[in-house]
Amino acid sequence: MKRIILALLVAMLASSSVFAQQITDSGYRTVGFIKSDGTIQNSSYATVGHIKSDGTIQDSSYRTIGHLKSDGTVQDASYRTVGHIKSDGTVQDSSYRTIGHVKSDGTVQDSSYRTIGHASGIPMRWAALYFFFKL
Repeated sequence: MKRIILALLVAMLASSSVFAQQITDSGYRTVGFIKSDGTIQNSSYATVGHIKSDGTIQDSSYRTIGHLKSDGTVQDASYRTVGHIKSDGTVQDSSYRTIGHVKSDGTVQDSSYRTIGHASGIPMRWAALYFFFKL
């Protein structure tokens, strides 16, 4: 009976559309989580923000604090451009200066290619928002 219950729990978790991927710093210490629905949590699992499917970025109270456009442009709440996330993972500020990189394996690097964190399994643009744009 215990095995059946365990198997059902595993199946339910595997099929769940809302799972959390861990975000770590360069030393692999947990700093937060991003769920598949765009909910951002800190290391204590408290919700600190949301990335909506339309690109709206919200704080924990659902106030809009920014926007992620389909072309990778990052804007603040007043629609002023604060940066860009290119399709190759390069992250730029509003003047197109490179401020970091998100590699396909989830490694996050600063402009000098020093590893500053890891976000494996998280969409590249979401990882870039988390590490580089404190909207």
